[in-house]
Amino acid sequence: MWRYDAVLPEAWPVTLGEGFTPMLRSRDYPNVLIKDEGLNPTGSFKARGLSAAVTMARHFGLKKLAIPSAGNAAGALAAYAAAAGDGMEAHIFMPKDVPMANRIECDYYGAHVTLVDGLISDCARKVAELKEGDVWKKDKWFDVSTTKEPYRVEGKKTMGYEVAEQLGWKLPQGIIYPTGGGVGLLGMWKAFDELEQLGFIGPERPHMIGVQSSGCAPIVKAWDEGKAASEMWPHAATLASGLRVPKPYGDYLILDILKKSGGLALTATDAEILVATRHWAKVEGIFAAPEGAASLVAYQKLRARDFFTEEDTVVLFNTGTGLKYLDVLDVAKVEQEPAPASRAIAGIIGPY
Repeated sequence: MWRYDAVLPEAWPVTLGEGFTPMLRSRDYPNVLIKDEGLNPTGSFKARGLSAAVTMARHFGLKKLAIPSAGNAAGALAAYAAAAGDGMEAHIFMPKDVPMANRIECDYYGAHVTLVDGLISDCARKVAELKEGDVWKKDKWFDVSTTKEPYRVEGKKTMGYEVAEQLGWKLPQGIIYPTGGGVGLLGMWKAFDELEQLGFIGPERPHMIGVQSSGCAPIVKAWDEGKAASEMWPHAATLASGLRVPKPYGDYLILDILKKSGGLALTATDAEILVATRHWAKVEGIFAAPEGAASLVAYQKLRARDFFTEEDTVVLFNTGTGLKYLDVLDVAKVEQEPAPASRAIAGIIGPY
């Protein structure tokens, strides 16, 4: 990622080798490319943003960083705070039902973890309450929540630089991005503007597509209703924990980008996401996070609607590795499998 240091904040980087992830050509669809962010340190695209944020926190002498997280951002902050040294501390607030890997990695990185009974919005409320207290001010804590500091988007914009560079400084017709907090979309849109100013690309832009879980789809609801901002999604529930964001902080920016790019927002059900996760694993050799697999569901739906044609180059983002979700996927598999008696009958009568 820091190969783009000329367009990143100027400071000595805290890096674990994040960025320049492969863009793999799909075996199903010749013009579809899968950008595999699961190969980043800590197993998700969150490594980019937190590398940049922790770099600048160290640069400015900050020692205690707090974050509400659905899981992967927490692991990334914990890792980069450990890599930063100088006594930097990561204070994590995450839902108590996050995937086990997220909780364990934070513990091993030495982070201070508070498990919250609720969603990421409840975790954010805990951080906001903490900011009102004397301890926050006395110990000079800093909130690195999504879009509440300026550097995470700088790290994530490098995904846009990479897409352009890996396509020979051309942009695809479409980018499908799993949208929880949505900062990846904001970052890539910023990258494309910068690339145009630098003379690497022209004014063309991809159709930016946001995909959310049907169990938590505030952006899709706002898009369908023609609203400029989203409303809090009630009773958010999905196995794709990174998409369980009831109201993204930068919702109005996301919706504006979708509109300006000629894109749209749509949903995938948990059942569809599970099928897509298994399909990518068996056909592409990519063990995707459920959030990432949602982009395949979105592409298939958009092809069925003729939004994209077979000739269109479309980049699907896998935002993380499925290895972070083993407990979630194992439970989901058990719930989907037929009862033993049904399996026995199926074995006797065959596939008809």
